[in-house]
Amino acid sequence: MAGMNQTPTGERVHIGFFGRRNAGKSSVVNAVTGQDLAVVSNVRGTTTDPVSKAMELLPLGPVVIIDTPGFDDEGGLGELRVRKTRQILNKTDIAVLVIDATAGLTESDRELAMLFKEKKIPYLVAFNKSDILEDSEEAQLDASEEALRLQTDIAGGSSGIIHVSALTDDGIDELKNRIAAIRPAGSDKRLVADKINEGDLIILVVPIDKAAPKGRLILPQQQAIRDILDTGAISVVCRESELADTLSKIGRKPDLVITDSQVFGKVDSILPDDIPLTSFSILMARYKGLLNDAIKGVAAIDSLKDGDTVLIAEGCTHHRQCGDIGTVKIPKWLTKYTGKSINFKTVSGTEFPDDLTPYALVIHCGGCMLSEREVSYRAKNTVDQGVPITNYGTMIAFVHGILKRSLGIFPELERQL
Repeated sequence: MAGMNQTPTGERVHIGFFGRRNAGKSSVVNAVTGQDLAVVSNVRGTTTDPVSKAMELLPLGPVVIIDTPGFDDEGGLGELRVRKTRQILNKTDIAVLVIDATAGLTESDRELAMLFKEKKIPYLVAFNKSDILEDSEEAQLDASEEALRLQTDIAGGSSGIIHVSALTDDGIDELKNRIAAIRPAGSDKRLVADKINEGDLIILVVPIDKAAPKGRLILPQQQAIRDILDTGAISVVCRESELADTLSKIGRKPDLVITDSQVFGKVDSILPDDIPLTSFSILMARYKGLLNDAIKGVAAIDSLKDGDTVLIAEGCTHHRQCGDIGTVKIPKWLTKYTGKSINFKTVSGTEFPDDLTPYALVIHCGGCMLSEREVSYRAKNTVDQGVPITNYGTMIAFVHGILKRSLGIFPELERQL
């Protein structure tokens, strides 16, 4: 179980609890998590910012539970809270619509359900406070009929309706079981396992420089090793400085080499042309649903002009050092390749602009610390505004003239070049 608790946020299923103020979202969240995660009160609008908790919800596995502010909040500050709630939808894999059973459905509830449908988020409807309904059986029947009308009104409907009481815990176990039974789209995707076979030899090239975390490997490298082991293949890990020596000593030709994108050029120069080569960043972009757009968007590099602004977006926050890839290396490579005077803006973590029209190109990291839904939303939002988007690995391979080779293991994508 300790291993599960260390699962990074980007690999957890995100479960958001949504609803009106005072519907009891926070109380339901506390009941589901078994902890006082969120502050509860009879005062409307007690939850002012999203609150998250990482936990295990079997058989679903590692999840993040998110309590959101009331969707019917008012005033200037209330509008900001509602906006924050809408942003949470962009990373939500499963939604729970919490409705005050004593009040019934409202327009806010219907609006939320419409948003779930629009964003293709599977959701459950939880009628809270069912313990205090007058004439309980008849009132619950009326509430169920209202929920069924909600399903009829909204194509696709919900994944189920349940009556709960956060006060007495009635229905909470069933709610958890219902949530755990939902399998979000893409939950069976693999990083590289579908491209390799049992017994294959895979070399992983991992630079150890100032940016490398002390005493550990970065997440995509860890995931690749685990995927290789699960497949029954063989992984050999070395630095780029030992790659040539490793190739001469292993006694057989590797079936695939996966490299850190920062040393793409050097690895390409060492590796014989008949050995397939790709990068952790490209694999992660495919895993997160970004690679198709990244391949299409990278061609925009050839159209960059003097004075254009390029946005470089990272999904995580870290202390930037000399030689940082996002703020130093990518601008250097891009400037050298284009010969243009380009402006660069960098954002990180949850910071990602709503308005992307000021940018000629967006270059995103692989997104290992973000959920697939959030990465996909960012890509869609960018493309919908007519702005091309690519990612670190695709861009680096492109400017080094090895993009076609780096996509060789994805023939269905290579044809887009």
